Amino acid sequence: MVIRGNGTALVVAAAETVGAQGLAELADAAAGSAVLLLAPVRAAAVLARPVPLDAPESGVVSLRLPPALLEPARLRAFADPTAELLSPAAPLERAPVPSLALAAQELAKLGLLLPAVVAAPALPEARPHLGSVQAADILAYPDAKASSLRRVAEARVPLEDSADTRIVAFRAADGGIEHLAMLVGEVEAVVARGDAPLARIHSECFTGDLLGSLRCDCGPQLKGALRRMAEAGAGVLLYLAQEGRGIGLVNKLRAYTLQDDGLDTLDANRALGYGADERRFLTAATMLEQLGIPRVRLLTNNPDKLAALAACGIEVAGREAHRFAANGVNDRYLETKAERFGHML
Repeated sequence: MVIRGNGTALVVAAAETVGAQGLAELADAAAGSAVLLLAPVRAAAVLARPVPLDAPESGVVSLRLPPALLEPARLRAFADPTAELLSPAAPLERAPVPSLALAAQELAKLGLLLPAVVAAPALPEARPHLGSVQAADILAYPDAKASSLRRVAEARVPLEDSADTRIVAFRAADGGIEHLAMLVGEVEAVVARGDAPLARIHSECFTGDLLGSLRCDCGPQLKGALRRMAEAGAGVLLYLAQEGRGIGLVNKLRAYTLQDDGLDTLDANRALGYGADERRFLTAATMLEQLGIPRVRLLTNNPDKLAALAACGIEVAGREAHRFAANGVNDRYLETKAERFGHML
């Protein structure tokens, strides 16, 4: 892929997935030496020494790679903190951060890949089959995608915890994974009389919601919210396709491995190169707008959700606490939510 902007261009490939052919194509399209773009926390681990965070573009550090290290297995090991490094870190040396580095990193995140990217200046005549995109379009894409969500299907689906439930599916203009709204009871009647229905923004959790994992409190939060809405006679639960606080299931499993080695949930995400929370709540606001729900009483312990909805034009008429007791396995997880994420537990 070629990323363009400000009169310059980078040819890039995801370090996690690039193979020998991909590296050969990158070299053919490159006008200079390749670098590896990493988040500062991951770069510090690879270099085995602190990395200053005063780069021109915070969030990305560029490491120049000797040719001997420009090899798929080593690149994957540099990208993945759960993998064993296959060579000493010493040969790597700092290089200037390219002006398009943030867009390259964001492109990897959009693919739910580790945000580690091999990049090089692109030749002016870079081959068309590589594909080309403007950096500004990459950075604007998440909000544009969220704003384009539209209702595409609806059905009545009686649930164990809320028998009177309809599920509405939303899809972005360019397709992709759907987000779901679970409408419990007579939501429209509540809105029609000017009241604010109960609402819950719930990010999907395969391990907790479906498998009953004890590592988190997602399953109890999902079922508990549906029960409360059924008891209240109405409510809307927005089920967002934002697994693992937006890093995807594969990376969440990697984060679990890092947690087993001693990191908490926040530092594990950062060690992977992601932010502490990569979710975007404009998705939820767009869904509420499409459903004709301008104000809600939000079931949440997360102040960021309250602020995000308000910033997107949804009135939060009140907050309803949504706490569940620790189970002996997720105690530290809940403590981290309270102490480091600021959740009101």
